[in-house]
Amino acid sequence: MLVQNDMMSYKFESLKHCVSAGEPITTDVTERWRNKTGLDTYEGYGQTETVLICGNFKGMKIKPGSVGKPSPAFDIKIVDGNGNVLPPGQEGDIGIQVLPNRPFGLFTHYVDNPSKTASTLQGNFYITGDKGYMDEDGYFWFVARSDDIILSSGYQIGPFEVESALNEHPSVAESAVVSSPDPIRGEVVKAFIVLNPDYKSHDQEQLIKEIQEHVKKTTAPYKYPRKVEFTQELPKTISGKTKRNELRKKEWKTI
Repeated sequence: MLVQNDMMSYKFESLKHCVSAGEPITTDVTERWRNKTGLDTYEGYGQTETVLICGNFKGMKIKPGSVGKPSPAFDIKIVDGNGNVLPPGQEGDIGIQVLPNRPFGLFTHYVDNPSKTASTLQGNFYITGDKGYMDEDGYFWFVARSDDIILSSGYQIGPFEVESALNEHPSVAESAVVSSPDPIRGEVVKAFIVLNPDYKSHDQEQLIKEIQEHVKKTTAPYKYPRKVEFTQELPKTISGKTKRNELRKKEWKTI
């Protein structure tokens, strides 16, 4: 919200260190923040159940878009559906090793819900429910919540990459990407977009085409949003996270 405003009116004389968590932060936002403050943004990743499990800690080289390396308290791996550890570069489930020793800081169970607790275990790992991969340098990269993945014509598409591309277009103030039913592809990418004020009077059909072409060039052509809906605001939690599940339910008419 700060970088969407005229940041020339703000002063950051006492700011020393910036961290980010809760939602993946786009490179566009981090670059604009750095240009104004002179400071990098150290992104971290965790859950209510886990506290911080990965982070870009002081002294580390930052790879824009990466959630960093594991916290010393946790042994993090990328695993397949059977709990087997996957090699660098291969996408899978983000897991925390819990056997033989469960790490301190990880929750013990969901209250009065043993079946949900049991569903989080896969081999020797607690499965976070998030997809990601680890690169050759041991940095972890968040892809999407497992239930946010869009399966279109056999392609798995994470919403974050598409949202990052959308948010780089000058007309887009905010965006959220979800799956939408399609009779041929099963699902397609749909983007809900909040426009910047200067673009609200533009021809919407032409603007949609421009935005779609921008995403095709920025990501892979098959990832572009085949459906676009302009909206005044996005549904958010009290902490500011976009409620993609609410938008997805609206698309699939299960509300």
